[in-house]
Amino acid sequence: MGALIIFALLVLFAFLGLGAWATVKVVGAAKRGVDRTITQARRTVEDTTLRAKSFGQVGVTGALAQLRLDLRNSMRATQQALYQGVQVDSSLKESIGLFERLSAHGYELDDELKRLEHDPDRKRIEESLPDLRERTAKITQAADSLRWAARDRARRFAEDDLDLLSAQIGVESDALRDWSPESVDELAAAAAAWDAQQAGAGSGSGAGSGAGAGAGAQGAPGSQAPSGWTAREAQPQPAALNPPTPEVRYPWQKTPRPEATT
Repeated sequence: MGALIIFALLVLFAFLGLGAWATVKVVGAAKRGVDRTITQARRTVEDTTLRAKSFGQVGVTGALAQLRLDLRNSMRATQQALYQGVQVDSSLKESIGLFERLSAHGYELDDELKRLEHDPDRKRIEESLPDLRERTAKITQAADSLRWAARDRARRFAEDDLDLLSAQIGVESDALRDWSPESVDELAAAAAAWDAQQAGAGSGSGAGSGAGAGAGAQGAPGSQAPSGWTAREAQPQPAALNPPTPEVRYPWQKTPRPEATT
């Protein structure tokens, strides 16, 4: 009795633990979904703000906004291209590793540009703009190079596959169109020869059987053949090219029992 109680308690605790684990997983997934939504919304708002600053303001503020906008667009497009391409081309994993190292420099530069937007020393920022533009150009050019290389690789694979598929379809189309009158005539002649051979064999056997039947009738007058043999002889014989169709038996049919003999 005590063992049964202990076993029931263990089962109860196991169910409680499983329920708690499932609750934690569901809450964690919901939290990650909310975080992604908030991050996406914040990113959209920030991009819209940068785009408005780059178009509506001049001077240092507009220049910084344009640099941030160029950097973010290039890095985001490259990230999307690489992470989508690696699903069908595993060789892009090394490119993703390089991009993650490049992303560290991109995040650092983006944070620096963001801080400079609120720096009151506009003169000092204006003096550092050439260096900021050069750093931004290096990062965006590297990201663009990875992105276009991945796209060129995917396009080359698609073109090679299309060429191979076109060649296979061409071979199959030629095979489907390969009909010739010679092959048809040969088949017709072989069929006619077979029919003639069967007809000759049938007529010869019929004549021999007729003569034998006459001789048997003269040798044993008044005798009658057994009824079973006469019935079998009266039935039409199947053609040589069309064998009799076997009787179809289904699994649910019972096997017929043999008749009892006395």
